[in-house]
Amino acid sequence: MDLEFGNYRLKRAERLLLGPNGPMVLSARSFDILVMLLERPDEVIGKTELFDAVWPSLVVEENTLQVHISALRKLLPAEMIVTVHGRGYKYAGPKPFVAATEAPAPPRPSIAVLPFDNMSGDPEQDYFSDGITEDIIAELGKFREFLVIARNSSFQFRGKANDVAEVANKLGVQYVVEGSVRKIANRVRVTVQLIDASSTAHIWGEHYDRELDDIFAIQDEITQMIAARLARQARTAIASRARARPTDNMSAYEFYLRALQLAATYDYDTVREAEPFLRQAVKLDPRFAAAHALLSFVETLKFFWIYYNPDVLHSGLEIARTALQLDPDEAYGHLATGFAHLYLRQFRQAEISLDRAVALNPNDPFILSIRALHLNYTDRPDEALVEINEAQRRDPYAVGWYEDFRGIILTTAGRYREATACYAKMATVPPWSLVRLIVCHSELGEIEQAQDLLAKVKAHYLGLRLDEIVDTEVDFYEDPAVCSRYRAILQRIDQQE
Repeated sequence: MDLEFGNYRLKRAERLLLGPNGPMVLSARSFDILVMLLERPDEVIGKTELFDAVWPSLVVEENTLQVHISALRKLLPAEMIVTVHGRGYKYAGPKPFVAATEAPAPPRPSIAVLPFDNMSGDPEQDYFSDGITEDIIAELGKFREFLVIARNSSFQFRGKANDVAEVANKLGVQYVVEGSVRKIANRVRVTVQLIDASSTAHIWGEHYDRELDDIFAIQDEITQMIAARLARQARTAIASRARARPTDNMSAYEFYLRALQLAATYDYDTVREAEPFLRQAVKLDPRFAAAHALLSFVETLKFFWIYYNPDVLHSGLEIARTALQLDPDEAYGHLATGFAHLYLRQFRQAEISLDRAVALNPNDPFILSIRALHLNYTDRPDEALVEINEAQRRDPYAVGWYEDFRGIILTTAGRYREATACYAKMATVPPWSLVRLIVCHSELGEIEQAQDLLAKVKAHYLGLRLDEIVDTEVDFYEDPAVCSRYRAILQRIDQQE
């Protein structure tokens, strides 16, 4: 049942807090604290009781609770939550009451932005038209009211004579955006149209002829007009979405677009090619926050591929810190910060940063995927599965990490048969998931399959003991008992050979 208090409504089933201006960004732990306070208004709830309810079986520093209380006070009128020194906290706002049942909310408008055609006659300029497309996807993605398909899936239709209705059906969306870009010398022409897929009716269309340094204004106007046209179906704070100019250096921006094209694959061999372009971009414009943020993401992502060297996490944190000093709302700066803290086993700091990244761009599938891993490693696999499903809904054509991440989460949840089915869909199972696949086969009583996989893992890590292999590939759980169990299973399988 929902609770109303003052101008606020707490929706328990959806784990959502609504304020006077719509949904409010609230981390999972802060939500749980607020629920406890509202259920017992005017009653002092001790810190120990809050720790036991919100962080069961975990040892958490006291200032972690203070961080979440401070976050609540920033969202709500500060006087609603009172500190009773030496005892705990209590809710002291308007009396909460059970809210009347609401009619189901209409579904959010769903949108796919297809890659804009490069009309410049030079294939080398694809990065520019692709970059404009990706910028528009990213800006629309900041509207929580919309479901926006990610670039990896919408770019499956690049260079094809697409039937709009068929594309919309394949991507599961109501609206499609198409466009083209012609860049000649220092001028650019952008043409764009918004189409209702059900009727193939053109809802809005426009073309822009501008100087190249007006490209940011063009992108903003396109984004605002698309949002305005869909505002009847969603409460959209259009006026509040205007963004600052990311850079005045167009050469830096072009380096950034080239990097963006490479980094969007999330494949290491391609992602690492993005780094020199980003380094050049921040050299040309040291105040280019988006370039610093993307560079911090590229730096931390190396951790997956270079034998978990923590040095890249620390260097990624430093770059992210620069990005967020320049622009506190750079989602990928918060993503890189959360990613680094997660794999440095600083779980509370990771949660704060990843929640902020999702709040800033709730449609980015990689941000959602990394938060799913955080939920998994902090013993919330059921929530993690919801998150990874949300990520895939936004990027249904992406390959690689979904089945891998889902297999990791299902193994944690003890759903071993479902986990093996995920790994069976992958062309190559990476070493970190081979360890989990051994666990799955062992727990299912499939000892021969587990032994075959263990032999492959040992050959890959020639010279390492089994406990060292688990420590290298798996030991990212907040609860050490998980990895202890995995080590015991591998040792048992090894002794049965």
